[in-house]
Amino acid sequence: MTASDTATARDMTAELRAFLKPYTRKSNLRGALSFLGTLAVYGAALGLGARAAAAGQWLVVVPCAVLLAFAGVRLYVLQHDCGHHSLFATRWLNDAAGHVLSLFSFTPYRVMQYNHNQHHAYLGNLDHRETTEIYTMTLREWQAAPWHRRLWYRLYRNPFIMLPIGAIFTYFLAYRWPRNTGLVGWVGVIAHNLALGAYLVAIWAVLGASGVVLLLASAVLGGIIGVFLVYLQHNFEETYWDRKPDLDFRKATLVGSSSLDLGWLWDLGSGNIAYHDLHHYNPSIPSYNLRRCQNDLPDHLKSHEPIRWPEALRSFTLRLWDEERGRLVPFPRERRVQTIAAE
Repeated sequence: MTASDTATARDMTAELRAFLKPYTRKSNLRGALSFLGTLAVYGAALGLGARAAAAGQWLVVVPCAVLLAFAGVRLYVLQHDCGHHSLFATRWLNDAAGHVLSLFSFTPYRVMQYNHNQHHAYLGNLDHRETTEIYTMTLREWQAAPWHRRLWYRLYRNPFIMLPIGAIFTYFLAYRWPRNTGLVGWVGVIAHNLALGAYLVAIWAVLGASGVVLLLASAVLGGIIGVFLVYLQHNFEETYWDRKPDLDFRKATLVGSSSLDLGWLWDLGSGNIAYHDLHHYNPSIPSYNLRRCQNDLPDHLKSHEPIRWPEALRSFTLRLWDEERGRLVPFPRERRVQTIAAE
């Protein structure tokens, strides 16, 4: 990079920071409306869906389950905001809300906060891929890997395995794993698990077995939606990976994170987290400001075009990081050796 290119990048960085600053303002009122409004939708979908299931009204149960799943995703996004202290204006209110939301997201607050901060710290760093939520192998590593590692990675990156199994592992097991609880604090995780058990017992007492089944089924569906989003946030063709000292923070956050345009309803159900490049560059922007910030962003400050549904689905065919080409690529086609018998 020439001196003029460096100066231009520095000027654009300063301009972007100045543009984003007004969108980092927190509002306790808007935070409370997001928090309470989503909880109201969650409760209504759970109550109506459980009663419909008990009555065998499956045409009502299915949309309630989908609505409940998206409400759960949105509550998780709000909890994630609390982890960045960006939902409310005061730190203690963010932490208090984060602990409350952990009950509905099935995710211990402090463990989620720690893991996610690690993800932000090592984003795009090829030497620290254990923190990036979706593991990515390089093309060179793939070519040198033995057959059993290739098989494991093929299964791992298969969307029909990664989405459902990844959802169950991430949201039901990983946040309670001894390694995580040991790093963050096992007392909080045990307290969370006890509270979660009491919550499920309360649901059973009020709504019966149909309420518990509906809640758990929607939690798995919400987890699948969550893994789908997490994958697309950093796994697309022109994402960014590098190694220090060449790793560029600005490129890792803006170029290495996607901006998804999957429609207004999707943004509403997922708490605007689809505008992930802006979130990674400045995690202080509350989720309720992200969509407006993206829409107001001048073209010359955008790092890439938004990803829409066709490209989003195609991204699931990209599995390996090609360090030479600087892009995510599919698995290479295996060479077939044909032997022609001599006559």
